[in-house]
Amino acid sequence: MTVMGILWDMDGVLVDTGDFHFQAWSELLPEYGIEFSYELHQETFGRNNASILSLLFGEKLTPELLSEVSDRKEERFRAAVRGHAQPLPGVRTWLERLRSGEARQGIASSAPVANIDTLTGELGLRGYFDAIVSGEAMPGKPDPTLFLEVARRLDVTPERCVVVEDAIAGVEAAKRAGMKCIAVTTTNEAQALSAADIVVDRLDALPADAFRRLVAA
Repeated sequence: MTVMGILWDMDGVLVDTGDFHFQAWSELLPEYGIEFSYELHQETFGRNNASILSLLFGEKLTPELLSEVSDRKEERFRAAVRGHAQPLPGVRTWLERLRSGEARQGIASSAPVANIDTLTGELGLRGYFDAIVSGEAMPGKPDPTLFLEVARRLDVTPERCVVVEDAIAGVEAAKRAGMKCIAVTTTNEAQALSAADIVVDRLDALPADAFRRLVAA
């Protein structure tokens, strides 16, 4: 059987971290004169910090300000999430099932490396993955660069890859990369994720052959 690639987003897919990110942003940004609403959080969730802060600060965003705000936000996030994160329902079951030999698995996350290390280390997930890539220094989703890089490291062609996402920008990036996509409604409603091939509320609601069928389609 030809190997398939499974590309996992982290925040909102492997781990439900959305509220921790919102807390960090909404507490920090007023110090810079910016109010961060929950609607804006939903709109930007899944993008890297450079993309989010470019939207918020516009032309005022210098490299120094980007670094300062990003570092302060992620320090707040890691302090809040440490000891409180849990894998989302169905995650461990699917990670175990897919590493049986028919799939190579990778993390494709916009999060900084320190966040990925913190969460995968705390939850004991690191060993499931053949590649772990942060898109922090890449063009942000919906640009497909991150997904294409993970597929390259897994040595699997894009048409043999399935992306698991929860963000609108992530679903768009998967389709632009020429990959199949399963979307989970952790952060957005199903209608907003309708460009995905499959939309579910929870990963444990997926049929046992869901990934294989998508790649074969």
